[in-house]
Parts: sequence; C-alpha cells; structure tokens
Amino acid sequence: MPRNLALLAVAALVFGCASNMSATAPGATAQLAPTAGNSAKGTVTFTQRGNDVVMVARLTGVPPGKHGFHIHEKGDCSAPDGMSAGGHFNPSGKPHGDPAGMEHHAGDMPMLEADASGNAVLEATLNGVSIGQGANDIVGRSVIVHKDADDYKTQPTGNSGARIACGVIARS
Repeated sequence: MPRNLALLAVAALVFGCASNMSATAPGATAQLAPTAGNSAKGTVTFTQRGNDVVMVARLTGVPPGKHGFHIHEKGDCSAPDGMSAGGHFNPSGKPHGDPAGMEHHAGDMPMLEADASGNAVLEATLNGVSIGQGANDIVGRSVIVHKDADDYKTQPTGNSGARIACGVIARS
C-alpha cells in the first residue's frame, strides 16, 4: 500500500508541474487599431512554446484578400499612417522573405487573408522571435497589417503597400 501511495504522489507532482508550465508560458498581446482612413482592427496574441512563438490573429474590417503581416521594429503607432512603427523587425540583418523559408526577417509572418466579410483569422508558429528575452524579443515592438499582399521578394518590405492597422506588443 505505501508503494501505491508513493506512485500516486509522484504522478500528482508530475501532473501539477506540467500544468503549471503551460499556465506560466510567457505571453504577449497586440491590440490593433486602424490607421487613418481604414477600419481593420483586432487582437494578436503571442505565446512562447519552447524555442518558438505561437501567434494567433483575429481581425475584422480588413479588406477582402491577402495582406502583408509583419512585426515592426518600434512599438509606436502614433503616426496616422503607422509609419512611426519603423521597418520590419530584423535583429539578424537577414533579407526580407517568406517565413516558411530559411532566410527572412524575424518580423516576417505568414500572409493574413480576409474573407468577403472582412474577417481574418490566422494561427502560425514563428521561429526566430521570443517573448521577454534576448535580442529577438518582440515585446515593445508593433504588429502591422498592410494594404496589399506580400510578394516575399521585394527588399526590404515585400511591396505590401500602406499600413492599414497597427498595434504595440505588450506582455500579457
């Protein structure tokens, strides 16, 4: 009987530690607001999962179609056109590119696509960024939604056009 109790105690300890680990994973959130003349808005959440960051975006008011979607270097959305957010977050000095490829800015994210009603939902695993630590920390940076699709080739922006929404990334 004592052996069974010991095994039960160990199992409870392991389960308790595992559930606490997921509850304390570093997280961050950006509340996106439209830039002047636009209506795109929503929330982007980031959760650290090991060496990667899981990103979930939920937006409304986005023009139907594909849009460039990036983390930008400055956490400043004060300019009416979003230009105060600076360029793409690129601490490693890499060329702009498709986040599914080897070479790309840390801030290059998959394309955001809105349906005919202007709703866009995207979930992606980002590598090369972190929450709250190191040179690749995204906290205090911004998320930008662009007017046009990203061609993943044109340097340094992907030719994705004007900025239609901006939000500063803050710890959550």
